[in-house]
Amino acid sequence: MISGLLFSISWIFIAFGLIGIYRFKNMYARLLVSSKIDTVAFITIIFALIFEAGLSPISIRLIIILIFILLTGPVSSHIITRSAYLNGIPLKDDDEI
Repeated sequence: MISGLLFSISWIFIAFGLIGIYRFKNMYARLLVSSKIDTVAFITIIFALIFEAGLSPISIRLIIILIFILLTGPVSSHIITRSAYLNGIPLKDDDEI
């Protein structure tokens, strides 16, 4: 029951994130939204899988994966954004007000 609810919530996060990716025109805003999809939707999916697995060795592995993604996700988003900035992609598009 709880796992099904968490899976549904994760799909809602993914749907709103996809709308945000198509709505924003700036590359940096799109990177921000995509990193939020990664983090928030992934956390809810992992928690749903933990509730589905119960107290087992699989849930411990899922917690280790969750910690790994929580540590590396923001770092990878930062590296991509910094690389884009250093390669000269402007912070603000010309067609924006």
